[in-house]
Amino acid sequence: MTTLTIIQSVKARIIFNSRGEETVEVEVKTLGGSGRASAPAGKSKGKYEVAYFPPGGVREAVEKLRSTVEPRLVGLDADNQKLVDETLHEIDGTENFSRLGGNTAYAVSLASAQAAASTHGVPLFAQLAGETSNLRLPLPLGNVLGGGKHAGKGAPDFQEYLTVAEGCGSFRQAYEANLQVHRRLGKLLEERAPGFTRGKGDEGAWAPRLGNEEALEAVSKAAEEVSGEMGVKVRVGLDVAASSFWDSRSKVYRYESERRTLGREEHMDHVLRLIQEYRLAYVEDPLEEEDFQGFAELTEKAKGCLICGDDLFVTSREKLEEGIRLKAATAVIIKPNQVGTVSDALEAAKLARGSGLVPIASHRSGETCEGHLAHLAVAFGCPLIKAGVLGGERVAKMNELLRIEENYGRALPLASLKT
Repeated sequence: MTTLTIIQSVKARIIFNSRGEETVEVEVKTLGGSGRASAPAGKSKGKYEVAYFPPGGVREAVEKLRSTVEPRLVGLDADNQKLVDETLHEIDGTENFSRLGGNTAYAVSLASAQAAASTHGVPLFAQLAGETSNLRLPLPLGNVLGGGKHAGKGAPDFQEYLTVAEGCGSFRQAYEANLQVHRRLGKLLEERAPGFTRGKGDEGAWAPRLGNEEALEAVSKAAEEVSGEMGVKVRVGLDVAASSFWDSRSKVYRYESERRTLGREEHMDHVLRLIQEYRLAYVEDPLEEEDFQGFAELTEKAKGCLICGDDLFVTSREKLEEGIRLKAATAVIIKPNQVGTVSDALEAAKLARGSGLVPIASHRSGETCEGHLAHLAVAFGCPLIKAGVLGGERVAKMNELLRIEENYGRALPLASLKT
């Protein structure tokens, strides 16, 4: 009997992400179905991420997929995700996907998973998770105000100001809370930020000319007002993205928006004060990406706040194991294209959960208009999904979670910050 999930073809094309940059989209066809997936791109990247594309860029990646990848994958069973992903590693032969490109590998890996799900007539999250009895819908962690590399000169140094709603009865309510904060914040910024033009950064968050703490005060005010109106608890978080303003030569953090520098200890004290004073729920990359010990010290002191590593871990099992040993964080960002395949990202999420860390599925600043990340968040057991608030490429993830909630809500209760 012929297996309907046998791969028949693997095709690629060049498309554009939300920043207008070229990226790769892949279609995988089986005997009984098909899957399509594309790769996002980050602007704030950890130095240990895989290479996005080979030296020749997207066009070389597409050519290599045609000449090298497709011949090896045709005939494999898309149901065997691990085999597909191991084959991609074998074809590339490097530690960082520098020959094929990690984005190429990710798009192929995800398209193959989608093709298998299509063939079986099941949602992608069920295809990847297998066992679905303990799955949850993630809480949306929404970027409402941006700075750093996602905004421009004059914006805050901190990269993202985030909100997450607790005590919600549904994913829809939790997402609507983030939407309301974004809207309320826009009005507050018109009053508080000189010359505010309602400009936005790469991820649809407001990008005002404000200092770091001025921005935090505005976000906290908007969150407080929406909390009272909706009857939920909207909490605030930060993605400091500290590596982006760390001066490795001088060993200081350069706060360009405030025209000052802070040494490592001063910076740590500053971040800790913000956590305590504003009762932050979440802080991502509070220190530069090599400072495991500093992360551990801050994690020990910052009770009640998730300390999350992104550039610190880059979804790498090896990096995550080091962080677990040092107790360097209580949460980890899971970005599949940082490691190249769905299997690699799934292993990182499992390792995090098994070690008591909270895995958080995350978008990239240069996204594509598809909802696969919603399924990965559910399949990987992520209590939180960080995917923005506004912008078609961000809303695509939220809308997909609304569809999942509508169709599977009874079997998929909403997660909480404590799960």
